[in-house]
Formats: sequence, C-alpha cells, structure tokens
Amino acid sequence: MKLYLFCLFAMITAFTYWLRHINLQNLKQHGDKIPEGFEGAIDVERLRRSSAYTFDSSRLGLWDSLFDNAVLIVFLFGGVIGVYDYYVRALSSSPTITAILFFLLLTWVSTLLGIPFDLYGTFRIEARYGFNTTTPRLWIMDFIKSQLIGAIMLSFLVAVVFQLIQWSPQSWWLWVWGFMALFSLFMMFISPYVIEPLFNKFEPVVEEGLEDDIRAMMEKAGLKVGKVMQMDASRRSKHSNAYFTGIGRVKRIVLFDTLIRQMSHGEIVAVLAHEIGHWKKGHIWKRLLWAEVMAFGGSWISFKLLMWPGLPGLLGLPAEISLPAKMVVLGFVASLVLFPLGPFSAWRSRCHEREADSFAADLTGRPEDLASALVKMSVENLSNLFPHPFYAGFYYSHPPIVGRVHALRGLPKPAGGANKL
Repeated sequence: MKLYLFCLFAMITAFTYWLRHINLQNLKQHGDKIPEGFEGAIDVERLRRSSAYTFDSSRLGLWDSLFDNAVLIVFLFGGVIGVYDYYVRALSSSPTITAILFFLLLTWVSTLLGIPFDLYGTFRIEARYGFNTTTPRLWIMDFIKSQLIGAIMLSFLVAVVFQLIQWSPQSWWLWVWGFMALFSLFMMFISPYVIEPLFNKFEPVVEEGLEDDIRAMMEKAGLKVGKVMQMDASRRSKHSNAYFTGIGRVKRIVLFDTLIRQMSHGEIVAVLAHEIGHWKKGHIWKRLLWAEVMAFGGSWISFKLLMWPGLPGLLGLPAEISLPAKMVVLGFVASLVLFPLGPFSAWRSRCHEREADSFAADLTGRPEDLASALVKMSVENLSNLFPHPFYAGFYYSHPPIVGRVHALRGLPKPAGGANKL
C-alpha cells in the first residue's frame, strides 16, 4: 500500500507541475498582446515586465515546492516520522504535552526550512520589481511575532483537543468539532482588534470627501455605516488590495493605503461596493456553513480512521506509533483523497466573486468604476492577464481579471477562452 500511495502522490504532484507548465506556456504565447479594454492602461513594456514577474515568482514557487516535496518524501516514506515520533514520546509521559511538542517542533522545523525561500522572494524578487518596502528589521519582527502567536495558538488548540480525546474517547470527534467551530468564530471576532493590529496600523479612511461618498453608498445598500479602515500596507509592499475581515458587529472593510493612492473616489467606492456585495449575498455565512458541514463529516471520518489499526501500515509504520503521528499520516492521505475537490471550492469562490461584481455594478450604477479599478489593480500588481483556463479552474478563487473586466463592460468574452472561467 505504501508504494500505491507514493505513486498517487507522484501522479498528483506531476499533475500540478504540468498545470504550472501550461500556465506559463500560455503566458508565453499571449503575454505580449494588450487585452481589449486595457488599452491606455498598460503598454507592451509593462506587459513584458508583468510576464517576467510571473515567471520569476513561479520559478521560485517551483523550487520551493520541489524542496518541500523532497522533505515530505524523506519524512513520510523514508521512515523519519517513526524515528521522530519515538524521540518526541521519550520527552514526556503526558499524552497532551507529547502532542504539543510533536506538532510544535514539526511546525518550527518546517518554518525554518522555508525561510530561505521567503527571504529570496521578499528581498530579491519583490525588490527587483519595485514592490518590496520591508526592511530586514521589520521582517524579523514580523517573523518573531507570527511565530509566538502561532506557537501559543497551536499549543492551546492541541492541548484542548487532546484533553477532549482523553475525556471522551468514544465521542471526542463531536466535541472537537464543536470546539473548533466556536474557536474559529471567536478568532473572527477578536482578530480585527487583537491580532491584526500587531502587524499593521489601522485608521478610518481620511481621504477628503471619500468618507461622505462611502456613507452615501452604504446607506443606499441599506447598511448601517460600519468601519471602513485603511491599513499601512505600504510599510511592507507596494501591492494594492482590499479585504473583508471580522464578523457581526466587528466586521470591517480594509483598504490598503496603496490602493487609496492609486484610485479615484469612484473606483474606491466601487471596490467597497464589491465587498458589501459579499455581505448582502450571504457569502460569508454560506462559506462558514459549508466549512462546518465539511468539518463535521471530516471529524467523524477522522475518528473512525484514527481508531483503525491499519492506518499506520499505509506508510509502512508500526501500529504502536502515537496518535499525533497517526494524525500526520491521516492528514497526508486526506490531502491526496481530497485533491479533486480543490477545483470545486475554487469554482464556488469564483461564483461568489461574480455575484459581488454584479451587485457592485447595480448598487453604484457605474460598472465602469469597478472595471477601471480592477484594471488598475492588475496593472499595478503586475498580475498575469493570460492564465491558462485549466490552471485558473484549479487554483483561482477569483475569475481571471480580463474576463471580469469584459463582463462589467459588456464586452465580448476574450478570445481563446483564457479568461472565461
């Protein structure tokens, strides 16, 4: 069975590399053609720079993936997990403390191995294309804070989960599912006030006249004026974006300060209208509900499989390995089994984005504002305007940008199907 799993893993990995290859080949073929609707916003030289950025980023991602997969093969298929499990279990007689150490040490090693790729991406590739504004000191501070927060949260979660397992050996899956669901909601409430401010400064939008435009638009949408914040994203990068965070009374829309500098008031309002569309269309609670339904089923299946004596044998490991080691084996097997569901999740997300685009166009009555905002963001961020449709279908959570712009402007669909998804 170990050989079959390895072959399945190799096939899926080869398939993902093939997707990466056809995506770059599609960019090579079409990357010097200015798409309809982008005339005046981008020139051939900018297109070439965008293609070069995509190629450099993809090349780094490929080397990172190759390295990670090599480590994974050695760890799981080379038997290192068994040796690691043996030595970690020797550190403590407490199942809970052993589990915390098992996952903490594994996470730290994985993080340390990924540092060279992160540094190269930030200080070489991002800097080469004029995006990086992060200083070494800021990078180190971010790294330390993220590791401390991650370690505290991981230790807490593992401790509670393993205490629940010991407390209710036959129904722990239900209690763990309920706890994780509540914890996720709790984090959505506190993150905007506790976690995010540790990394960025947030303040109300201060652009003159923009607040009035935002209030008018939100009242038209039938929403009480919530918090629309701007974030000092320019401390780390010149990339521009906007996002939704929080839930309930703490929900807020966050605009990058770089986005505010790049766009007109009408375009900013259109971007906000798109985010409001996610609220009004119920995308947030639909995603939460879907995630919890999947987690409920996954918890029960995990309980059954973790109790199955044959699980460790799938990777040629002895049956007496610890529960944390079994969880790692189960997680790996689950990633292979669930791989085909990835395109479905991406498709659902793209449907939501199209609905939010349509809502924003109807709310503002000016679809051109959102279209021009999307064009500016894609040009400023050196986005790939020519993703292969198969690649986009597997990985893109948003519809390809050219197709979104064409839909907002009522233009014909792009030739070749590259942006129809």
